[in-house]
Amino acid sequence: MRSLIIAIALASVCGLAAAEPASQADPVGELVTSKGLMSRLEGVRQNMSSVASELVVNAMGFLGVRYKYGGNDLEDGVDCSGFVRAIYEQTLGMVLPRRAAEQARATQTISQDELKPGDLVFFNTMRSAFSHVGIYIGDNKFIHAPRSGAQVRVEDMRQSYWVKRFNGARRVDAGAGNIPLPLPR
Repeated sequence: MRSLIIAIALASVCGLAAAEPASQADPVGELVTSKGLMSRLEGVRQNMSSVASELVVNAMGFLGVRYKYGGNDLEDGVDCSGFVRAIYEQTLGMVLPRRAAEQARATQTISQDELKPGDLVFFNTMRSAFSHVGIYIGDNKFIHAPRSGAQVRVEDMRQSYWVKRFNGARRVDAGAGNIPLPLPR
């Protein structure tokens, strides 16, 4: 994330530098060009959007899979955290903790207005914080494994049920590789 902020700042500087008359020397522009930072910025942008797209497309492949408490796969069924864990492992090779509350602790807190496809959304559905998790897919919608007797589906976060129970949003640091599992207590 820090690299992205630096890259955006450099891009802004480059945009300002490009607006200057050509007759003036542009040491910042020369540095950016000589280091190949503009092409790296474009690569970072494309990689981030393709990762989010892959996560969402992979998650959509689970639509209709039955809910199964403790489930982790398409054949046997999934529960909410098993669904999220399976998507991140299959798509990015990242191993998230098994339980929703552990996933919340292992990821970066973001505000709801910062949500991007692939981020995690958490809800208090069992009278305890972070008892339910889903994957944000954009346009105030998320995909999740809701409960026994149901199947993986897309829901609108603006529905009153979800608004009342929203616990927070989190972002998985894709640059971190595998997230370590918490030590047993």
